[in-house]
Amino acid sequence: MANEYLEANRKHWDEAVAIHAASEFYDVASFKAGEKRLKPVELAELGDVRGKSLLHLQCHFGIDTLCWARDEGAVVTGIDFSEAAVAQARSLAAELGIDARFVCSNIYDLPRNLDGQFDIVFTSYGVVGWLPDMGEWARVAAHFVKVGGTFYIAEFHPFAWVFDDAPGVTDLEVRYPYFAPPEPIAMDEAGTYADRDAPLEHRKTYWFPHSLGEIVSALIDAGLRIDHLHEFPFSTYQFLPFTERRDDRKVYLTKHDGSVPLLFSIKATKPA
Repeated sequence: MANEYLEANRKHWDEAVAIHAASEFYDVASFKAGEKRLKPVELAELGDVRGKSLLHLQCHFGIDTLCWARDEGAVVTGIDFSEAAVAQARSLAAELGIDARFVCSNIYDLPRNLDGQFDIVFTSYGVVGWLPDMGEWARVAAHFVKVGGTFYIAEFHPFAWVFDDAPGVTDLEVRYPYFAPPEPIAMDEAGTYADRDAPLEHRKTYWFPHSLGEIVSALIDAGLRIDHLHEFPFSTYQFLPFTERRDDRKVYLTKHDGSVPLLFSIKATKPA
């Protein structure tokens, strides 16, 4: 059944690529003109990546991947399970003259579709909830980290996903489970986060809640050493309706500011 859920999600993301590439949310024209997109959180915590090999898991159509190469000097490989996303990423790289490799693969199949290991394995923002199996995800990620290399994730905090995110909601109200339920959450919504009004043929998607403990334990079980786990009372994107972007460009709750974690990051090392 997990394959059916992933296939439904893949069809949705295939369709979303063209919508996202044309959206104000992604503003591809500004990116092409040189606007930097990486966030202060990951830039500060990963440090200097110049000349290092970086594998970007679940890269969508590659804007952040290309920023790691163009703006920070990394040698990048992006992977995504959407053929449309990978095609768009390759097109952007060719148009901008950025040396980048993109591979189309389900994460769980990646060891069969990609050779080599990397100084950094990176993933960020809205990624783990699309995956049914954290243990296998962590094993795949660890497989691609060189000995002494780094795994890094910056992600929306799983506790923040329990709240009702329907448009117009103005306060914290629990709607979704924090711990993984027996079956994923079936979603059937118009549009996407980048364009709420976009018509979609493949509206039905499946979301897999994972607690912070599950994520951390999976990485440890995969043989990685946790260097830090940071939790933040702000986000980098407005993924909940009762938030506001302030002068520091970070996103905060409009009520209960500072009382709920909205973002977390994990940095881990592959020991010898």
